[in-house]
Amino acid sequence: MTAKPHSLPRSALALALCLPLGLAHAQSDDDETDISGKLLLTGGVSQVEGSAGGGLTPWAVIGGYGTRDQIGGNAYFTRVDVDDYSLDSYGVLVGLYDRVELSFSRQEFDTQAIGGALGLGNGFTFTQDTIGVKVKVFGDAVLEQDTWLPQVAIGAQYKKNDQPGVLAFVGARDDSGVDYYVSATKLYLDKSLLLNTTLRLTKANQFGILGFGGDLNDDYEAQLEGSFAYLLTRNLAIGGEYRMKPDNLGIAEENDAWDLFVAWAPVKNVSLTLAYVDLGNIVIADNQRGVYASLQVGF
Repeated sequence: MTAKPHSLPRSALALALCLPLGLAHAQSDDDETDISGKLLLTGGVSQVEGSAGGGLTPWAVIGGYGTRDQIGGNAYFTRVDVDDYSLDSYGVLVGLYDRVELSFSRQEFDTQAIGGALGLGNGFTFTQDTIGVKVKVFGDAVLEQDTWLPQVAIGAQYKKNDQPGVLAFVGARDDSGVDYYVSATKLYLDKSLLLNTTLRLTKANQFGILGFGGDLNDDYEAQLEGSFAYLLTRNLAIGGEYRMKPDNLGIAEENDAWDLFVAWAPVKNVSLTLAYVDLGNIVIADNQRGVYASLQVGF
């Protein structure tokens, strides 16, 4: 991935994805349903833009532990440190009756010394707010084990960046935009395996940190995203993600992003994620790779 000094630092997204696996073993213990109706980890983790899913990509699951008769919610904080940049991402979401998810998140991207090299000043920061909505269309990743059909959801993320002047200078056409996506999530409880595929329509440069559209392209493009997660023990999962991204700016080539993660849920309403992420090139800094750490609490 390339993007200018505002792209999500290399590792900033990978971790989130260990969520739903716990279900594979969080199965039917009565003590796992005393907080709210869903099984352990089935509400997911918060991805970098705030939706429930993996660190890089949303899943079809609805965040929080609320069932079709309950309301659930999550709050999260993610810190990413890479060689040349750092990113803080934090936010909240509400899951309504396991059908609709509403989320808000903020990403603060610190350019550190690269900002000075680009004439912006050391520590120049880009801030982006994201408002998300997700609606489950059909299927149930946990309960429908006797069918090959996955759980499917559609969603949208409205993103607004606070540096329109800088974005215009690097060639971005807009400082705000909307991503549209459809996700399909399938959980195989007997194999402790979760698979997810997301198709996203987007104009975002570096997830929106570098604005939307550019001198090379200003049309929506379809981008594929994929995730897998495997439950090692009742509370511990490993997995990986891959996220394709458009290449709209002539100033810097943008690469796809991927990560490898480990996620741990010490108790039902708390999860911790660590990941190794590769975001590729970000403006003048190549090979942006690093570690991501995320804490989520939910009900």
